[in-house]
Amino acid sequence: MNSRTHFRLVVLYVLVGALLLVLVGRMWALQVLEGAHYREIAAQNRTRDIVVPAVRGMILDDRGEPLVRNRSALVVSVNRTTLSRQEDGGTAVLKRLSGVLGTTYDEMSKRIRLCGPGIKRPCWPGSPYQPIPVEDHVDPKRALQIMERQEYFPGVTAQIQAVRDYPAPQGASAAQVLGYLQPVTQEELDQRKGLKVTGYSGVDLVGRAGLEAQYDAALRGEPGFRRVLVDSQGRVTGTAEEQQAVAGSNIVTSIDAGVQGAAEKALKNAIDNARRAGRPADAGAAAVMDVRTGRMVAMASYPTYDPSIWTGGISQEEYDALLGKKQGEPLTSRVTQGQFAPGSTFKISSVSAAVNDGNSLSGIYDCPGSYNVGNRGFRNFEGQALGPMTLHTALVKSCDTIFYRFAYQEWQRDGGMKPKKNPSDPMVKMARHYGFGTRTGIDLPSESAGRIPDRGWKKNFWKITKDANCKGAKAGYPELAKTDPARAAYLKAVATENCLEGYVWRPGDAANFSVGQGDVLVTPLQLVRAYAAVANGGKLFTPRLGVAVVRADGTVVRRIDAPPPVKLPVAPKVLTYMRNALADVTKSGTAAGAFSGFDFKRVDVGGKTGTAEVYGKQDTSWFASFGPVKNPRFAVVAMVSQGGTGASTAGPAVREIWEAMYGTKKGKAILKDGDLPSELPKMPGAGAAP
Repeated sequence: MNSRTHFRLVVLYVLVGALLLVLVGRMWALQVLEGAHYREIAAQNRTRDIVVPAVRGMILDDRGEPLVRNRSALVVSVNRTTLSRQEDGGTAVLKRLSGVLGTTYDEMSKRIRLCGPGIKRPCWPGSPYQPIPVEDHVDPKRALQIMERQEYFPGVTAQIQAVRDYPAPQGASAAQVLGYLQPVTQEELDQRKGLKVTGYSGVDLVGRAGLEAQYDAALRGEPGFRRVLVDSQGRVTGTAEEQQAVAGSNIVTSIDAGVQGAAEKALKNAIDNARRAGRPADAGAAAVMDVRTGRMVAMASYPTYDPSIWTGGISQEEYDALLGKKQGEPLTSRVTQGQFAPGSTFKISSVSAAVNDGNSLSGIYDCPGSYNVGNRGFRNFEGQALGPMTLHTALVKSCDTIFYRFAYQEWQRDGGMKPKKNPSDPMVKMARHYGFGTRTGIDLPSESAGRIPDRGWKKNFWKITKDANCKGAKAGYPELAKTDPARAAYLKAVATENCLEGYVWRPGDAANFSVGQGDVLVTPLQLVRAYAAVANGGKLFTPRLGVAVVRADGTVVRRIDAPPPVKLPVAPKVLTYMRNALADVTKSGTAAGAFSGFDFKRVDVGGKTGTAEVYGKQDTSWFASFGPVKNPRFAVVAMVSQGGTGASTAGPAVREIWEAMYGTKKGKAILKDGDLPSELPKMPGAGAAP
């Protein structure tokens, strides 16, 4: 063998040896270093993990009546991932399924497509990897066809599941209070890496509004899992491991189903009556608060909707109706999110401020038909001149000009058009003490803050709107002038004034503020809380709906308490004075007509009408009340947008609520002796309702 051949053999031996070493090394790495990883993958090929969703807890009223519960339903679901593995993408399966369920292939394919920009409902807003419910009212015979012929329906399941149910006890829908559920999205799952910690899984529904969202963690419970053995065809052959789901806890609320139903009915009646009288009456709200605790007894909003519309999917038409202005945006809670000028109901704050500012509680004040604020006359309602009177009578008869004078004098002392460095602004500061202009802190998401304008707000607003105002001042409104020249001229004059000095807090701003007009906006929740504070001696509570988190067996997980109330900076004698004045409003004042024939011996009610002017619209109707006058228990407020005067629309609604709570000669009282339950109710049961 020559040297060249020998060299080649040596090189070959080295190469073979190196390859064998690499192979052995790789085998050692696979079997030793990464053995655990590949054993796990092999096990996964023989097992499947199935998430078992927990039964969601119920939402109960103060007597244990379910406002939201679960019902058992046969639910058919489709797994998009399994269908995608079919040669035709699952088309044949969906066609067979649509035939069994009595629908069309087109409709079925829409239900399982993923929601996104430009995709109309129905579509699936949740994770693409979870089973998608396509029908939750399945006839058992149809479901049996699917379950017994799985080879024809791969990726399709038919199971008994708990579905959300809204029984509306005693007519209490409370849709905006309760909220609704939607599937957890893939984005949310991606953001929550520790699923065992958060309790979210790919089959979860999560609260998107109302109490469902606020107490989602407690209601949701903890999902379980089932690890099943499968063969090479993916068919289940047994169970390897199982962990039971932990049902969600129930939320006991302070809502009383009877009072809630009565408030919804009274609000609807008031709006219907206003429309029959020729008023648009496009929205409304009613709220009942326990003045001793700050807990909400009822919260009604109009327009409303049936919350069960979310169950089993929703069409694009239904979805648009919930969000669109054409139907009045029924998803919006007018109690917590509606912002409106309060009109004369705001005068409780203005009286408190005027007295704190040095005006005598026992003084006599003139009430002319008009009062000049700067160079402009501000009129009473319908220009009535009522003569000299006390502050008591000013509240009873709702004299505006007395409050214009208070506001104008305060504005002048603060420096007028050239304000002091630190103006006193007594009315603005008092309004904020009453909780106006800030969120109340109620245990609901998406609460509005309202608006309490002042010099700083006006300057900031002027900066934002200056360009538009200056453009309107220069060019006018030529298109509008063709159809409504008077309005076009008015808007141009306003734009000119705002362009030049819109940042200035004018005397008219102060005057309008004193009677709850101008740029003042409040929510019905803020107003009912303010009247509750007047009624209870000056305690401004943080409103609460949740009372306790309770397991199905009655075990109390935790009580839901509110922060301690804030004390109003108003002397007790002033609060007593206002309560006595408000008590006469319903007997001889602006609400006497609305309360004509009312049984004051059964429950003595005091209150205040409010008629707020809105440019380009009809007046907003308000009535705020409390009672019984001598021992206040509740505050009740109603508001109807474009409803006319407070006495004509909101007043009768509030009267109807009081009569429902305390009864009449012909009607039984919802509340026995005006009492609410003092103890937690007995749990109505666990799991899905039969």
